[in-house]
Amino acid sequence: MNENKYKIVYISLIVALGGLLMGFDASVISGVIKFIEIDFNLSKIQLGWAVSSLTLTSTLAMFIAGPLSDKYGRRLILKYSAILYAISAIYSALSINFTHLIIARMIGGLGVGSSLIIAPMYIAENSPPKIRGRMVSFNQLNIVIGISLAFFSNYFILNLSNNDIFYNSILNNNSWRIMLGVEFIPAILYLIALFFVPKSVRWLIMNNKVSEAKKVIKSLSTSTNIDDEIKEIQFSLSTETNENKFNYKELFNPIFNKILIIGIVIAILQQITGINSVFFYAPMIFEQTGIGTNASFSQAILIGVINIIFTVLAISLIDKIGRRPLLIFGVTLITISMLTLSYSFNKATYKISDDSFLNLPEEIANSEKIDKILNIEYSNDILFKQALKDIFGEKIANKYESDLIKLAIKANSLIILIAILSFVASFAISLGPVMWVLLSELFPNKIRGIAISFVGLINSSVSFVVQFLFPWELSNLGSSLTFLIYGLFALLGIIFVYFKIPETKGKSLEDLEKLLVK
Repeated sequence: MNENKYKIVYISLIVALGGLLMGFDASVISGVIKFIEIDFNLSKIQLGWAVSSLTLTSTLAMFIAGPLSDKYGRRLILKYSAILYAISAIYSALSINFTHLIIARMIGGLGVGSSLIIAPMYIAENSPPKIRGRMVSFNQLNIVIGISLAFFSNYFILNLSNNDIFYNSILNNNSWRIMLGVEFIPAILYLIALFFVPKSVRWLIMNNKVSEAKKVIKSLSTSTNIDDEIKEIQFSLSTETNENKFNYKELFNPIFNKILIIGIVIAILQQITGINSVFFYAPMIFEQTGIGTNASFSQAILIGVINIIFTVLAISLIDKIGRRPLLIFGVTLITISMLTLSYSFNKATYKISDDSFLNLPEEIANSEKIDKILNIEYSNDILFKQALKDIFGEKIANKYESDLIKLAIKANSLIILIAILSFVASFAISLGPVMWVLLSELFPNKIRGIAISFVGLINSSVSFVVQFLFPWELSNLGSSLTFLIYGLFALLGIIFVYFKIPETKGKSLEDLEKLLVK
């Protein structure tokens, strides 16, 4: 690898740190929900709102970030997103009530939405075709690293507050605030690092800053014909007569129908299979298997590790075997994993026996109503949870739900763990990185900013619905039916990927435009 390629990698890694912050900011809430549900006395709908509120404003940011980046530059928008991350971290940690927490999360969502679409756009516009897939995938890699860091950070802080006398005196009842506040440090580091990357080559040419674009190309490109490279980009932009006034109506021009449908479907598929339910509610899901709170936090770390390993594998394969084979393999395995989860939870039963009495929480064991639930077997989690609420009241039932499920459930927790990890692995090697690579490649220069914003808006909207409804689904539909729904959506996705997704490997952005836009 020559010096210029090293510089491309270096710059791509810096820009992709926005993905790390996105992953951390989104997933750190997974360790917080158990505590805020009790501290703020939240309903399941409020709990879903605490998680999904970030995605709501992220959706808004995706809607406007592309056009703003077309006007003011990719790098400047990324700097503002770093500032928003920092503000959100401090505000979240200092929230005095549920409303303040929601506002803080929404501020972070603006940073998430901006960096999520602008970072891969910037990287794609500055990377040569032969390594573009790997460079864009750095953003997804950093997202999964951020998710893993959030899981590890939550587990580390939880253990400090539980096990160490000194830290317990500081963190007692405040551990969730520390979990949310630590993001301030990487946010500031990201802001500083962005001052050391150049502006996007294609953005400079779009805005008639050719001399500055030549300097950037000279420092990044392996080509000796810089003028020819400039001319090729200019030619692809020549049909755009009014760049800064491009409107959404033109996006629905029939010539873009094919790529727009592909973009929309793949954006929906990435979220409708339930990935953010796993990432944002990992400890809650593991608690449903009966392993307890501490173990659920430690197993959440496994999700992060598997996510990183298979994302790295995807990056190493995406420019070798292509985008389409990874999607077909990954979505197939996602379907199998979700159907396995559904079947395993469907076979689970729940009974608190006399043998479990000594292990019951004191408040439950000393209750006069304990006889109403002892030695009664429930065929599914919905009936068991409802019985807890009917007998002990919703507040106490929510407080001790994890402890009681641990004592009552009879299920194959190993199969459930394997199915969850298999789902994460299959997502990480396919829909995770491949979607963003495809979006950065499918859309021509003329509409790339606004098209990725539009498709990102749809992706984020579906993510919001999935996150918002997940606690309610677990409470009202049960684990089995919830995961069955995700599996059926994945099954439909396999059919679409097989028949409709083209291969974009090794083609320049200009060649892809000639191929896909008629």
